[in-house]
Amino acid sequence: MAVSSSQRDLARLRGSSFGALVMLIVQFAIGIVVNLYATVPAADQGGFLHAFGKALSSPPASLASHAGLGLLIVLAAIALVVRAALVRHIAVLVLSSVGLLAIVAAAVNGVRFVADGGPENASLAMALSTAVAMLCYAISLFVLSFTRQDAPEMASRG
Repeated sequence: MAVSSSQRDLARLRGSSFGALVMLIVQFAIGIVVNLYATVPAADQGGFLHAFGKALSSPPASLASHAGLGLLIVLAAIALVVRAALVRHIAVLVLSSVGLLAIVAAAVNGVRFVADGGPENASLAMALSTAVAMLCYAISLFVLSFTRQDAPEMASRG
């Protein structure tokens, strides 16, 4: 039995949602390491773009990996929004859009954390934004587990 295009689309949405969730969990763990054990070098502090560039290219390695993975997560979140829009799955489109906004909020606060020398409120905002994004992708997986594209087909057979 060949898999229909819509089933493949749903499988891709599930895979993308799961991938984003896993990346966020790994990011969250690296962020905890950065928060507890890394010192943001004074040279990294400064303007928004300067701080992001320095975080990507300078020690500590935990901060550089956190910034690099964060950039990949933003790209994955954008791809998921686009995929959900193309499939026209409204629930996943809304959830992935909110997830993307939460990821952008976490990223902005991450850069603020580096630029301002590690204020606690930036760290808290990063963590809470990440939790919101993780929740969005977990709910997407839940919603997608109940979505069946072949249901109308089966109903018309009977």
